[in-house]
Amino acid sequence: MSPAPVIIAIDGRSGAGKTTLAIELAARLRNHHKVALFHLEDIYPGWNGLAAGIDRYVSTVLAPLSKGEPATWISWNWERHYDGDARVTLPAEIVIVEGVGAAAAAARPLLDAVIWADSPDDERRTRALARDGQTYEPYWDQWAAQEAELLASDDVRGHADIRVLNHADDAAPADVLQALTYLPALATVLVPELSARRGLRLLAERMDARPDAAALFHSLYGESGNAVWLDSSLVPPSPAPPQGKHSGPDRRGAAVAAGRSRFSILADDCGTFGQFVRHGSGTTLVTTGCATAEVPGTFFRWLETAWGQPTVARPEGYSCDFTLGWLGYLGYELKRETGGSDVPAETPDAALIFAGRAVVLDHAEGTVWLLALDAPDAAGWLARGRSAVEAAGAAGAGAAAGAGAHAGGGSTAVELLAAPAFDCRDTETDYKGKIARAQHEIAEGNSYEVCLTTALTAEVAADGLDSWPIYLALRQRNPAPFASYLRFGGLTVASTSPERFLRIASEGGMRAEPIKGTRRRAADPETDAALRHDLATSLKDRAENIMIVDLLRNDLSHFAEPGSVTVSRLCEIESYATVHQLVSTIDAQLLPGAPRAEAVAACFPAGSMTGAPKISTMAILDRLEEAPRGVYSGAIGYFSLNGATDLAVAIRTLVIQTRDEPGSATAILSLGVGGAITADSVAEDEYEEIRTKAFGVLSTLGSEFPARTGT
Repeated sequence: MSPAPVIIAIDGRSGAGKTTLAIELAARLRNHHKVALFHLEDIYPGWNGLAAGIDRYVSTVLAPLSKGEPATWISWNWERHYDGDARVTLPAEIVIVEGVGAAAAAARPLLDAVIWADSPDDERRTRALARDGQTYEPYWDQWAAQEAELLASDDVRGHADIRVLNHADDAAPADVLQALTYLPALATVLVPELSARRGLRLLAERMDARPDAAALFHSLYGESGNAVWLDSSLVPPSPAPPQGKHSGPDRRGAAVAAGRSRFSILADDCGTFGQFVRHGSGTTLVTTGCATAEVPGTFFRWLETAWGQPTVARPEGYSCDFTLGWLGYLGYELKRETGGSDVPAETPDAALIFAGRAVVLDHAEGTVWLLALDAPDAAGWLARGRSAVEAAGAAGAGAAAGAGAHAGGGSTAVELLAAPAFDCRDTETDYKGKIARAQHEIAEGNSYEVCLTTALTAEVAADGLDSWPIYLALRQRNPAPFASYLRFGGLTVASTSPERFLRIASEGGMRAEPIKGTRRRAADPETDAALRHDLATSLKDRAENIMIVDLLRNDLSHFAEPGSVTVSRLCEIESYATVHQLVSTIDAQLLPGAPRAEAVAACFPAGSMTGAPKISTMAILDRLEEAPRGVYSGAIGYFSLNGATDLAVAIRTLVIQTRDEPGSATAILSLGVGGAITADSVAEDEYEEIRTKAFGVLSTLGSEFPARTGT
């Protein structure tokens, strides 16, 4: 008896290209494995024999093969319309079975992976008749009726591990093989394929140029369905505001903030290696080309397998720690994996693209780096990237790049058909009541600090809304070191975050930089200076910040070398276009060999967005807020192939979600705001703080904070 093989079923309706996909997938797998193929069309007993054929297949083929035994089965003679000869299928390391019903309910307990292949109806009929000629045509409707009956009682597609839209373009086999490597059940047998995925070669080209970043992004990725711009829009040197506007920023704080603003990263998920990932409530969906794998389990466990091991070194002379990899956001509701409760959100709990090629702008050196994983399409993309950089550089700041004045982001306001009318989840009375309840929890000893939040939402017609000029206006009005623009189909995230959540360098250095304490900026220089001084001398704000520093010291210590956790900056002021902020810096060194995704999870969500102690306070917040936060309060950034990550806290973040409805499409705009509640918080001051934090986004849209007595 041979060892039990790994059995992969390829199911789908007739004409979905299952046979070709199975043959080509087997050919690729045979580079490293012994592979056997079984076609169900050889065993169906006639044109009305789908159900009987599935029974024969399960009992005489699948059952013995799953035990590592040879399968002896009776074929069907399609010319004589009767049973044919006896045949034998020997077990192999991998067995691929394909055909309608290959993953039927009776078969699934014996399978290791299920692939569902689909194609548009017109393509399926054309493909099937082209393969089988006129012999099939008289029976097409009869066979299709049997398929419909089977699928009506057995949701094979819903049980598939991988779903593939199999157009006749030869893309499916490579995409399916890539998707298979993410399935835990196949991790052991596909070790060679996993090793190949990790043995990637990075191509890098350096250009001396200072292109307009917005024009460059629009040129390269304006038509991309999924694209990310990690936009260090606070590009050094940060100029002092014009006379009569804001007072000049605190120079040390500005210098530190500018140091965070050295690099911008622009990428999409196109090309040979491009992938898109969404996670929700315990399931990760990985889309690679035309195939989507459904991977059960926690997100951070998946992230460890996909990212945790460094695989690509940094090119010589390149200072950024991003060497291609995953970019996107982690939503607040991932707290279910780090000690919080399970609260479902309308947006994915995580959304990331894998960029196999990207543009990195070094604002300090005035250089552009074009990065691409070695692939047949890499040379063409590098040439396109060079041309786009040259065009964006020639256009200069404010370049149109095909999008008018919006491409360069020269305006600090956006023109909409009508300013969105926002509602607040909590009235002023409600929010102040929740502040009182939070202080009661603190008095009871259940928390020291509760980072209470609420949300502003507006619904507008999608036809009158373009997220691109909205983001350009936001970045112009409120430049920030961790600004970002994420576009994932109908979901857009436009953030001007000033706060770093967590950085892990490729060599293991860790850094968190929490913000706690905020004052608005004022147009009058003396008033602005007084507001800054008030923040600097506020015992309450300092206490808030120090409590979060202590929390983050503990979070970092879980995977840090003993004695390496230090606080290099404590309660220093940084000034931005619309606010003054109180910022601290905590550093540590990652333990050699420590799981990097788990180190991120140990700090998630950011303590500055929960309070302390974290787990008990998250439970309090669930009771008080009674709603998910979604993207807000999560993290935005990258997970690089060299093991580095740099993540910002998702604050000052506008989320736009388009919904297609019968006869129209609407867009839901959401803006989260909040503040830290302590025992000596004053409710009126806390309410004014959320108004201050919302001002930058709302004023850009021409909107106002909802009336104090509104809903």
